[in-house]
Amino acid sequence: MDIKTASSLHRLRLVSAPEAVSFLLLLVCSVLKRTTDFNAVPVMGAVHGVLFILYVLFWLDAWNRTKWSFGTAALYFILSVLPFGGFYAERKLKREATDAVAAAQVSAEGVKA
Repeated sequence: MDIKTASSLHRLRLVSAPEAVSFLLLLVCSVLKRTTDFNAVPVMGAVHGVLFILYVLFWLDAWNRTKWSFGTAALYFILSVLPFGGFYAERKLKREATDAVAAAQVSAEGVKA
């Protein structure tokens, strides 16, 4: 993988954990809205919406650059809509991005030699 591919994986990884946290906070806000007078759903919904859109855009970019199979791409998308899926995706993407950076460095060193 080249460095642009590694960058796309890194961007997706960086947005996956905040997107997961915002999803969990939105769920908590939804429960609080129905059980108390506290209503932060409009604000938290907007924050989560922006983070989810970023996740989807970065997911599409990563899928395009990495040439993931449909199954792998679908897994990362499904993880974005599961409450704790973003945390798992972040760990998995971290490993994949680290491997991509290492491969890019080895490739660059091979070209220089």
